[in-house]
Amino acid sequence: MGPAELMQAAAMARRFYLEGKSKIQIADEFGVSRFKVARVLETALERDLVRIEIRVPAELDAERSDALRARYGLRHAVVVESPADATEDAADPENLGEVAADLLGELVTEGDVLGLAWGRSTIHMATALRRLPPCTVVQLTGVYDAGTADRGSVEAVRRAAEVAGGVAHPIYAPMLLPDPATAAALRSQTGIAAAFEYFDKVTVAAVSIGSWEPGVSTVHDMLSDSERAHYASLGAAAEMSAHLFDAHGRRIGRDLGERCITVEADRLRRIPEVVAIAGGRRKADAIGAVLRSGLVTSLVTDTAAADDLLRAGPVPRPALDRADPDDA
Repeated sequence: MGPAELMQAAAMARRFYLEGKSKIQIADEFGVSRFKVARVLETALERDLVRIEIRVPAELDAERSDALRARYGLRHAVVVESPADATEDAADPENLGEVAADLLGELVTEGDVLGLAWGRSTIHMATALRRLPPCTVVQLTGVYDAGTADRGSVEAVRRAAEVAGGVAHPIYAPMLLPDPATAAALRSQTGIAAAFEYFDKVTVAAVSIGSWEPGVSTVHDMLSDSERAHYASLGAAAEMSAHLFDAHGRRIGRDLGERCITVEADRLRRIPEVVAIAGGRRKADAIGAVLRSGLVTSLVTDTAAADDLLRAGPVPRPALDRADPDDA
């Protein structure tokens, strides 16, 4: 390109990319056809006269996020850069929580009902919340330890409701009970029953995912050795909101659910937006299992887990399918 062509190309590129003018407007200004404008703009890109750079905050990985969203049929996928000083096996729950808080700020609209399930990541997310439109907040599961309710999921629900200026519906009960009869009795209590009535109204939910191993699954840590062995024999690979899944995303251990204070799987499936928050290579297989279940529509994770998920076996059916895997 000679000097005149270069100056014309630069001027057209400025009009198009910086000033937002259409190709027709540029054609009228320069007295050429819009096809000529299109060719000049294409040449400007080819000759490196124009450089298009897509930037996101340094802690977010746009390429992995898009690949993960496409591979698993998610509505939203946000991949956070794993901290340089963190091991690849473990995630940084505070970092994931902060990004998840920002995502909820985008997804929740005025009048929504936000559901929060127990999990370290969801608790960190609630702590990081800075903005939410007016909405109701309901707890989706009981607590890990009733003695620490005020420092766990109950406080997370209160915190989210405070930020939103809405009403909180906490659940003051353990997640896991000794038997189905005790769980049923607790579900009928006034406060807990009121929270359960809101489950069908939840429009956006935030949940955590655990691997079926010590320290990475709340439910695993609450069970006896014999119970853990039993569910392991059934192929337990992941846990989410006290629901167990095998590596293929099939729900197992339904008898355990009868002992738990938690949102039922069919109700969880009907929630329009379910955001899972989990990361670290140690949880990658569990995250994949839950994604295959079809219960999750969006995911906040980190690069360590994302890399394993993107290298996983056959591409699962899209999570937005929402069909019950037990009927397959």
